[in-house]
Amino acid sequence: MRTPSLVWLAFSWVVHAVPTPRAAAPTVTLPSPVATIVGTAGNVEVFNNIPFAQAPTGSLRLKPPQPIQTSLGTIQATGSSQSCPQFYFSTSDLPTSVLGILADNPLVQVATNAGEDCLNIDIRRPAGTTSDSKLPVLVWIFGGGFELGSKSMYDGTSLVQSSIDLNLPVIFVAMNYRVGGFGFLPGKEIKEDGSSNLGLLDQRLALEWVADNIAAFGGDPEKVTIWGESAGAISVFDQMVLYDGDNTYKGKPLFRGGIMDSGSVVPADPVDGVKGQAVYDHVVSSAKCSSANDTLACLRDLSYDEFLNAANSVPGILSYSSIALSYVPRPDGKVLTASPDVLGRAGKFARVPFIVGDQEDEGTLFALFQSNITTTDELVKYLSDYFFYDASQEQLDELISLYPDTTTYGSPFRTGTSNNLYPQFKRLAAILGDLTFTITRRAFLAYAAEIAPNLPSWSYLSSYDYGTPILGTFHGSDLLQVFYGIWPNYAAKSSHTYYFSFVHDLDPNVYRGSYPEWPEWQEGQQLMNFQANSVALLADNFRNETYDFILKNVDTFHI
Repeated sequence: MRTPSLVWLAFSWVVHAVPTPRAAAPTVTLPSPVATIVGTAGNVEVFNNIPFAQAPTGSLRLKPPQPIQTSLGTIQATGSSQSCPQFYFSTSDLPTSVLGILADNPLVQVATNAGEDCLNIDIRRPAGTTSDSKLPVLVWIFGGGFELGSKSMYDGTSLVQSSIDLNLPVIFVAMNYRVGGFGFLPGKEIKEDGSSNLGLLDQRLALEWVADNIAAFGGDPEKVTIWGESAGAISVFDQMVLYDGDNTYKGKPLFRGGIMDSGSVVPADPVDGVKGQAVYDHVVSSAKCSSANDTLACLRDLSYDEFLNAANSVPGILSYSSIALSYVPRPDGKVLTASPDVLGRAGKFARVPFIVGDQEDEGTLFALFQSNITTTDELVKYLSDYFFYDASQEQLDELISLYPDTTTYGSPFRTGTSNNLYPQFKRLAAILGDLTFTITRRAFLAYAAEIAPNLPSWSYLSSYDYGTPILGTFHGSDLLQVFYGIWPNYAAKSSHTYYFSFVHDLDPNVYRGSYPEWPEWQEGQQLMNFQANSVALLADNFRNETYDFILKNVDTFHI
């Protein structure tokens, strides 16, 4: 055997000792505000925590978001994604109060990267994208009942990779917006101050930032689609009806399409109504501000942890009161000029093509906490006490009579006598799911088809988790399938194909390939029924009696 020469040994050492060069960190120069953004390289390039507004702290707490007016210099957009303050559990209602005290503690919030200075954006783009690429833009609005959730929970890297694999590349943008008492505190004091619906205003300012800056990342500001799930989907609809349907900025639309997963129209009482005022007064009392000459100024002067605890002292979504939300977008006469259902019926919405749909069993997740409700009378009282203050006994009796038995009319649907966690579980789950999500979706589709018959729209019902005990295809299960693709089955792959086709061409069918055609809803009022290993068309005519009743009494059934 020949001994290697010294020259060869030296060459070999050099080759193995010199590390493989890393890809240069992607760098983007922004025009407004002026800034240099440094991201993380990869197959999908990552940019985290780019500010789009001034910090809503100090005197700007509980105020509309303010645009940044000064240069930001160089931003290392490479850290972990941040969150706004979270409302996990109420700190006042047993038995969740102990959980609330722990989860809402500022130290825990810091550990989850949450804080008041949170109005920033994350961006994902395919590697090699330049300012000349003009890729369509998909803007994500997270859900969480307007009380919790953040962009940090929704890393769009896998979505962008999926768009690349389908040869339908997109740029993904996720925004933070203030939730809970920081973003949706109601009350006449808030209305008089011009500081209602702050979370929606955060979203609107983020969209304006996208219009100003996304071209620098290689996105086309004239090809923006907004997409959300749950409260994020409700937010998409609210962005469509904000300012009576005016979605323009500098003379151009901020978005050209919308995708609403599990949420659209949510009828709501005024920001200064009975429900809203009760929330404000409770927060003020909890903050020990009741005796102040200016209670709102008192709330602004509190330390972060004092205001966090006061804001989180009201009933939360993960509690007995369920989706009788303390914090929700409410009409204020200016930002939301009327209840969203009223604006929809009046045609005061941005005329953009849209996709809207639901999970088959939207209500099961929200009926887990009420096991003491065992009779019809107790169910009527629960709905009267927590949800529908203006509904008469006769109206509530009629509503419940539309769900006469859990076998046919109970959720999870199509499961016979199974899965009835407690005597009224399946009935309550069906009612909450229909009133908040499934049937109100159909109402908006009908309004839109009548008012704007040439406006394209598509709708769906997802049943891919049929057979899951108690929950069925539950609210939020589409995040596992469609957003994250944790189960990369037919449902996930077909959804991505339809959605990315819509983002590119405002039609889910243009690039559908071998998947079935998805007809527009108004053509025959058909839904695409997404199942685990197939899709099929489904007539959108189930529980029509409930649909007719809700339309007739919509003004009574406000959240």
